[in-house]
Amino acid sequence: MNLQGPAMRLTIFVGESDQWHHRPLYTEIVHRAHAAGLAGASVMRGIEGFGASSLIHTTRILSLGEDLPVAVVIVDAADRIEAFLPKLDELIDEGLVILDPVTVITYVGRTPEEAA
Repeated sequence: MNLQGPAMRLTIFVGESDQWHHRPLYTEIVHRAHAAGLAGASVMRGIEGFGASSLIHTTRILSLGEDLPVAVVIVDAADRIEAFLPKLDELIDEGLVILDPVTVITYVGRTPEEAA
């Protein structure tokens, strides 16, 4: 896939313990993005944060390290990202979904043979 120039970044913020049919929600999002043929997805675990509930989640020793923030970031052409949004509707009942216009400078991957 050749991805360069104007694109869209989709970022989904959820809790690490959020589930979809007994599986981590972030995993379901990544697998749906893969099945939709999007350019790629990355999951990043936060070390501290809070959301709409205003409850702070942190990894610090004296605090509860449960339900840490997780961000799923997907970048692709705007039309492909917008076509993917309805697939999130049934998954996201709590969290934050944002879109940002971005410019892709470099997107280089390995061939399937090199990745194996």
